[in-house]
Amino acid sequence: MRNHIYGIDIGGTTIKIGLFSRSGLLIEKWEIDSDKSNNGKNILNDIASFIKNNVIPLDDIIGYGFGVPGPVVGNTVLNCVNLGWKEVNIKENLKDLLENENIYVANDANVAALGETMNGASKGFKDSVMITLGTGVGSGVIIDGKIITGTNGAAGEMGHIKLIHEHGLACGCGNTGCLETVASATGLKNIFTELLAKTNTSSVLRSVEDFNAKLIFDAANNNDELALEAVDKFTYYIATAIQIITVSINPEIIVIGGGVSKAGLPLLDRIINHFKNIGFSSVKDTKIVLAKLGNDAGIFGAAGMVKV
Repeated sequence: MRNHIYGIDIGGTTIKIGLFSRSGLLIEKWEIDSDKSNNGKNILNDIASFIKNNVIPLDDIIGYGFGVPGPVVGNTVLNCVNLGWKEVNIKENLKDLLENENIYVANDANVAALGETMNGASKGFKDSVMITLGTGVGSGVIIDGKIITGTNGAAGEMGHIKLIHEHGLACGCGNTGCLETVASATGLKNIFTELLAKTNTSSVLRSVEDFNAKLIFDAANNNDELALEAVDKFTYYIATAIQIITVSINPEIIVIGGGVSKAGLPLLDRIINHFKNIGFSSVKDTKIVLAKLGNDAGIFGAAGMVKV
């Protein structure tokens, strides 16, 4: 009987690889570099080589789960700008190298959401949405314990809800005014930069040339007036997206993850307060919590997709 599962989270900088037991216990984890040269053609071979050189023989592996930064239909990544991929069928590329056809692929935000459902903040809840606030905004939808992908793999792309209808900033997707432009780490910097230009409000950051989201949060926590205004707008936009999610999907719980979530309870409390003010009456009591698994959510969720 085969006894091990690999959960693999492919990122634009590194690839996280987790080895799990049949019961889902994380045994060991590693990181290898993402080789994006030649449009990322070496990435899958690098993963296969790493696994083949590991101490666990291939004939003891139940299967493999992959999270990738792009929309997925079936086992094919349709477009992955961060890696240089276009229409890459991961299963077809790896099944012979790994001597295994039990291979599953999903968008990385969806996989992270599943990881939190299986072992993290949303464990015990059947219907959940995870929002990841990092350089951009990602999200994953879990209904009845399963990932919802949609027809074109775009279900849960909350970062591209259009919130700003006039004078919205350009988004990487090609549109303007997306949630991602005002509710990511970059979005908070955008908001603060606009306030700096439009107001004369004093701020300790006016003399700082290269400020970032962490510095803005730190200033807000020290009652910097302009930083507080920026964080208030930032969290209002996130709460607005949650309001849309709750009346569209009506999950039991919303999980906030990603690098920005390290701002902790001050961030969460502001989001909850805004949501209480704008949420539809029937869903105002929806739980909103911080993620628990951090960077391991992806490997847990990827392993969790594998059928034992």
